[in-house]
Amino acid sequence: MTTTTLTDRYIDAAMRTVPEPQRLDLAAELRASIADQTDARVAAGEDPAAAERAVLTALGDPEVLAAGYTDRPLQLIGPRYFLDWWRLLKLLLAIVLPCAAFGVALGQTLSGASFGELVGSVVVTLIQVTVNLGFWTVLVFAIVERTVQRRTDMGLGEWSLDRLPEPRPRGAGFGDMVGQLVFLVLGVGLVLWDLSIGFVPTERGLSFFDPGLWPAWFAGFVVLAVAEAVLTIVVYLVGRWTPALAVVNLVLNVAFAAAAVWLLTQGRLLNAEFFPTIIGEGGDDVAGILAVIIGFGIVAIAAWDTVDAFLKARQGRGGAMLGR
Repeated sequence: MTTTTLTDRYIDAAMRTVPEPQRLDLAAELRASIADQTDARVAAGEDPAAAERAVLTALGDPEVLAAGYTDRPLQLIGPRYFLDWWRLLKLLLAIVLPCAAFGVALGQTLSGASFGELVGSVVVTLIQVTVNLGFWTVLVFAIVERTVQRRTDMGLGEWSLDRLPEPRPRGAGFGDMVGQLVFLVLGVGLVLWDLSIGFVPTERGLSFFDPGLWPAWFAGFVVLAVAEAVLTIVVYLVGRWTPALAVVNLVLNVAFAAAAVWLLTQGRLLNAEFFPTIIGEGGDDVAGILAVIIGFGIVAIAAWDTVDAFLKARQGRGGAMLGR
């Protein structure tokens, strides 16, 4: 009957995960190493059994030792690709999640779902999309980690100074200010033209927006536009977005979006006669669908502009601290 020693058991456990072609050589190498360390301890006066146990304990988990012999990673994504995976995941989440939420919310609204059903569908979709993006990106990078020998094989390249990103613009340049002011002036001018003359040559005076917006609601729109213009000039003069200016921008966006959405829900933003006059039969259905799309578009633009201002304020604050 063959007696199995602790060394035999340790080597057997270590070799279970080693590929067959390497198993004999690595087992012999490991056995010789254990024997040398054990003999050295015995020569120093230790008991042979205690010396063997001490050597094996110092070697640690046999599967971890075998992974080191075969250069096999013991994590899903190691240091080589972790930052690439993290950057890609953040980019996908930033792009896919808002698009998915917008699409589901728009579809639920057009189908006549209640507010509770809409919120539930959006939340469930966001959870599913997040889980799927996380799972599939981890799976892809885990496969790459185990199959690609060199980082350059993936086309990512080793890090170098050439990969340093350019400083991000903070939206406080002269061109940004002029562009925003021109956009505001054009917006006010187009709405005024629409309410007074209209854009349909064959139906002079037929406005796209509800004529009832004139003059009170139009005046309120002009006030918000002027406030936005003042904010744009202040941001330029300060040289960057600050948290306080971002909050002011938030208030203006909420005021505009809330007023526009309320008018849409009350049927007072778009001219009820516009599409029936232009299209004829079915015009009311087109107007209803377009009202939903416009409402979602207004909320999405306001949300994006608000988040963008806070992100620029955060970047500007970080840049100011680094410059001290």
